[in-house]
Amino acid sequence: MTSNSQPIMVSVTTEYLSAHSQPEQSRFAFAYHIRIENQGGEGAQLLSRHWIIVDANQERQEVRGDGVIGEQPLIEAGGVYQYSSGVVIETPVGTMQGSYQLVGSDGNPFDAPIEPFLLSTPHAVN
Repeated sequence: MTSNSQPIMVSVTTEYLSAHSQPEQSRFAFAYHIRIENQGGEGAQLLSRHWIIVDANQERQEVRGDGVIGEQPLIEAGGVYQYSSGVVIETPVGTMQGSYQLVGSDGNPFDAPIEPFLLSTPHAVN
């Protein structure tokens, strides 16, 4: 598996968590729900993640770590892995993007890009 013929498809949905937010203290909480689909012909294990989070003030956070939500899942060929997590930013609008680092069953490492996605409170972006 190489990044030139990327078999891993990542899709994201987000939601604003008003109950966990404190706008008066510049604290805006969001959940993001990830679906990772292995469209390749062999299994792949997700080893680590890299996120780039940017709020409307252009404040940038980078997060790197092993696996996701404490797991390093093996995603079989044709399989899907889903999880949810969260992030807090200081503005009502921001973006996230990044990549997962995986290793194929052939032992070759590769990255799966995560395209930029929007974090936004309701009605903040038309």
